[in-house]
Amino acid sequence: MTSGGFIEHLQTGLWQENPGLVQLLGLCPLLAVTTTLVNGIGLGVATLLVLTCSNALVSATRRWIQQDIRIPIYVLIIASLVTCIELIFKAYFPTLDRSLGIFIPLIVTNCAIVARAEVFASRHPVAASIADGIGMGVGFAMLLMAIGAFRELVGQASILSRLDMLTGGEPFNGFVFADSGLLLAILPPGAFFSLALAVALKNHIDRKRSMSRSEKMPRDLRRARR
Repeated sequence: MTSGGFIEHLQTGLWQENPGLVQLLGLCPLLAVTTTLVNGIGLGVATLLVLTCSNALVSATRRWIQQDIRIPIYVLIIASLVTCIELIFKAYFPTLDRSLGIFIPLIVTNCAIVARAEVFASRHPVAASIADGIGMGVGFAMLLMAIGAFRELVGQASILSRLDMLTGGEPFNGFVFADSGLLLAILPPGAFFSLALAVALKNHIDRKRSMSRSEKMPRDLRRARR
């Protein structure tokens, strides 16, 4: 695969077909664990690894998977990878594992991962499937981190609290900007408001880009005629 093809897959996952912003898949963990930036990083990295590896395995074995049982096979592959990731978290990041709780095992049921296995990995070669997995995984992880950072900043008036869950060092309360924040931001309604703002912002940017292209097009045509 060329570098241009990889960049195209990355751009598609980050913006054009972002699983959380555009396809609105995997919203359960997206809304549940993004109370802090560190939680978003942890679940985002775990989802990225599972999505990339599952795409690669599904693509590599697609010729031997029968159509009638393809979905159970995909789930079996994903469940095996999630189990490995969960054991790694328990061994090296036990505090973060307890903070994320059931949502690491629930990656098995993440619609975004199963959808990419069915729609893309089962129909494309390994290299393209890995690139697609990285693009979609990075896009989902970036959205998790963005919403986690926003909710933590507004709700707790801090950023990077409990960073020690990732580093394993001394307890770290993050960079605190005020004594308290808006409690609503870290409650369930705050998750829905944060996602709605992210979707609205993306739609606004896309609309601005579309209008900019439509305004530039006649100018280019006039220049070409001259």
